[in-house]
Amino acid sequence: MSTAQYKKLALNHAFTPDTVVLCDSNQKGAPVMSKNYAVFLSILLFTIFATTTRGRPTSDQNQFPAGYVPPGDLIFKQYCAACHGADAKGWGPARAALKIPAADLTTLAKRHDGKFPHEYVTGVLRFGFAKPAHGSADMRTWGPIFEYLDHYNEGAVQQRIKNLCDYLASMQEQ
Repeated sequence: MSTAQYKKLALNHAFTPDTVVLCDSNQKGAPVMSKNYAVFLSILLFTIFATTTRGRPTSDQNQFPAGYVPPGDLIFKQYCAACHGADAKGWGPARAALKIPAADLTTLAKRHDGKFPHEYVTGVLRFGFAKPAHGSADMRTWGPIFEYLDHYNEGAVQQRIKNLCDYLASMQEQ
């Protein structure tokens, strides 16, 4: 059968007993697929696959850009709100499970002479509390987690912490 005949067969789906033989038998009696049937089946499967995957986003289209760092409010909701609450006042849903209640983060500036303590908050997020009296072991040290999430990109980790600090600074009580 020529190429033109295969194309006509595939496009018109014109099957006659002499163009498609579903099965032959080999010497042992097991069915064997004919060449024409195999070609038709391949074209059919390719067409089905091509039409069902068209228009679906690839995994790359669902990814954020390589240097993407989420804004502070999103970081807070993902990592802090469970303990500190959505309003950052320390009444999150996980509060009951904590040994020491979560701090009210809206009063950080008040507790530091009216100025938001960027360096202090950055240090706590990166390395934990310097003195156990100023915090609980329940408070996660986010630096290593952010490093892992950002593939050890120091600039992205610093930006993530800065975004979170800026968000917390915007939430301070007057």
